[in-house]
Amino acid sequence: MAEGMAEGSVHLTHTGTSRWRRRTAVYSSVAEALAVAADGDVLVLAPGIYRENLVIEQSVVVRGPSSPEAGPARIAPEDGVPLTVRGSATVSRLRVEGQDATVPAVLVESGTPELGELWVKTSSAAGIAVRGGGRPTVRGCSVDNPAGTGIAVADRAGGLFEDCEITAGQQGVAVQGAAHLRLEGCRVERAGGAGLSVTGEGSAVDAARCTFRGIRGAGVRLAERATAHLGECDISGTTGDGIALESDAVLTLSDSRVHQIPENALALRSRSVLTLVRSTVRSFGRNGLSVWDPGTRVDAHHCEIGDSTGSYPAVWVSDGAAAVLEACTLRQVPDALCVLDAGSRADLVDSEVSRVRGSAVSVSGGALVRMDACRVREAGTGVWFRDPESGGTVTGTSIDEVTTGVLVSKGADPVVTDCTVTAPAEAGVYVSAGGRGVFRDCRVSGSRGYGFHVTEGCRVSLDRCRAERASRGAFVTASGTVLSDCRSDEPVPPGVPVAPVSPAVSGTVTGTARPGSGTAAGGGPALLLPDPVLPDPAPLRPAADPAADGGPGGGADPGRPAEEVLAELDSLVGLESVKREVRSLINMIEVGRRRQAAGLKAASVRRHLVFTGSPGTGKTTVARLYGEILAALKVLERGHLVEVSRVDLVGEHIGSTAIRTQEAFERARGGVLFIDEAYALAPEDGGRDFGREAIDTLVKLMEDHRDAVVVIVAGYTDEMARFLAVNPGVASRFSRTITFGDYLPDELLSIVRQQAADHEYTLGEGAEEALLKHFTALPRGPSFGNGRTARQTFEAMVERHAGRVARLPDPSTEELTLLYPEDLPPLSGAD
Repeated sequence: MAEGMAEGSVHLTHTGTSRWRRRTAVYSSVAEALAVAADGDVLVLAPGIYRENLVIEQSVVVRGPSSPEAGPARIAPEDGVPLTVRGSATVSRLRVEGQDATVPAVLVESGTPELGELWVKTSSAAGIAVRGGGRPTVRGCSVDNPAGTGIAVADRAGGLFEDCEITAGQQGVAVQGAAHLRLEGCRVERAGGAGLSVTGEGSAVDAARCTFRGIRGAGVRLAERATAHLGECDISGTTGDGIALESDAVLTLSDSRVHQIPENALALRSRSVLTLVRSTVRSFGRNGLSVWDPGTRVDAHHCEIGDSTGSYPAVWVSDGAAAVLEACTLRQVPDALCVLDAGSRADLVDSEVSRVRGSAVSVSGGALVRMDACRVREAGTGVWFRDPESGGTVTGTSIDEVTTGVLVSKGADPVVTDCTVTAPAEAGVYVSAGGRGVFRDCRVSGSRGYGFHVTEGCRVSLDRCRAERASRGAFVTASGTVLSDCRSDEPVPPGVPVAPVSPAVSGTVTGTARPGSGTAAGGGPALLLPDPVLPDPAPLRPAADPAADGGPGGGADPGRPAEEVLAELDSLVGLESVKREVRSLINMIEVGRRRQAAGLKAASVRRHLVFTGSPGTGKTTVARLYGEILAALKVLERGHLVEVSRVDLVGEHIGSTAIRTQEAFERARGGVLFIDEAYALAPEDGGRDFGREAIDTLVKLMEDHRDAVVVIVAGYTDEMARFLAVNPGVASRFSRTITFGDYLPDELLSIVRQQAADHEYTLGEGAEEALLKHFTALPRGPSFGNGRTARQTFEAMVERHAGRVARLPDPSTEELTLLYPEDLPPLSGAD
């Protein structure tokens, strides 16, 4: 049992009553003392080195010197296990030093021993190993094992480790083989593997007030159906994930902190389950919560997640995983919650999201989200439903101080109810690129851009929605939008209830009866009311393709000859200088084409344009016609129009902006890429704004594919001048700037006159004079809508006319068609 003589001595005190045994004795080795010791005896080791392999099988007390000043009692054999305990002994105040990397320094094989104040400084397979049904209580011990594992518990063993400090070259604490372990107040630092590793079905750990710090790997790792409960724990300073769960692992983490993590703070895979309660997750380089794979789930309650140090979403849910966040706070992150892939779902309930550089909530790839009673503040986008099959519900949520409140694109289809958006920079609700959705009882106020903005090709229902103080228009909607009982503070109402219009028609001119039984509110016959018309002041006409505004396969009457399209351009109200500029440019292009055909040199004509002017002045319409003309001249292959803005080009992560800009450019190949409000790509206080990446990508694409796509950038005159001045690389690639002036009162009257004729109404006596006075008196501030204002005025007249005529018992045809001055809506602020 002993490899050599001890340098110390062992005092043995017998506690038995036999008169044949001496009460005390001194032995030169521990082995000799143990050979004669009985249960209950006490062995006190004097300071010194004991080069022997101790095996304690009795229920004895073995302890080292009581005074630290005297020096330690060192158990330090040359090989083998220094200390093996097989009974219910009490061992304390020893220094255990192992040299054999194939075995542990301390081995508990059975019984319920108590180990206290041991200093295990070793180069062994494990500092302390518990096997075979052992259930030790280990208190105040220190384990330093640079060669292997700190504490290893296996083979259905268990025990309690309290107030212990562990450093290790491999895992700090490893539990496997259906073992059960409790840790209280322990500190695991500088481990070379996971700080705590729990693997295998039936393996379980209950840890309280523990610290895992400076780990070269994951702080805590569970796998293969293992379970654990961690309370009041602190995980920080790892080189890998803070906590990693795999293969059906189950973890409850409560009242804990996970912070200073360069990778994912908490990563879940392969059907693992996490319950997170009253915990804080901060300072992470990738995701705060990363949740992957079908069956994987996280339930977080009353938690804080924030202060990201990287460029990744705080919470990532994908590949069919699920997450529930209730009463949580997410702040100071690039993106807060990203849910993607079919089968993935996230519930965000009674939670607060703030100071988000990108999207507070992003839903894509067919995923679903439920938001209920949440608060979003200071974000790029409040909620973004990105693509087909993506959707869910947003209920009772407030969104404040964002760029865009709710963004729906590319066929996504959410239901948004009882939500408010306050002070957005661009739009409260923006639906584009074929987006869908239902918005009920929603309110937008104080928008520096639009209230509700729905582009062509989208199918949206707006029910009992309200917009107020929207600088660029409260309700700017295209065909396919159904408005019901919506209100705004603009001088004309946002529109009248209409039935959905086929997306194959752009600006339908046929009337639609009010929904209901076929009778008007006053009991008379139902009246035909005009469908909403598009913001551009173009004569209404059928579109050749449902995707004329950038949807898949969007062609724009590719078969029409150039002169027919030019005639349509000439028929637009006003815009005389614009028509001259466009004709001059077309003449240059046409003559150049003919010179080339004749074998002559042709002047190089840059076809890219800058459109400047206020909203509603016809920029989009002219861009569409310009593309169609170039297609007729065989300069462009298709001539279709793809309309985008900043939200379509700028991503939330490094590299995503370039991808999205390239995708938009590819959709426009063979046609026109129309970038509205292009100046938003270079804000004056942009700093590290990703808009610069969109500009750089666009410039390179324009150079590499100069004949494939015509690019038109558009926006307010002053803002576009600044945009071109600070981006000379962009300015050099555009041939000319075309300015769209505001409509004069008589031009606005012409638009109303045209609308009336298209919808089979007639301006009665005094109506034209009243309209001129009305348009002259209208304030021309930033919210003035030009052509849109004219159309809204006409729609308001039709609605007031309907209210007046509906009271007549048997109106004549003349009464059904004539509009009079009393049908004009009052100016804002008038009685």
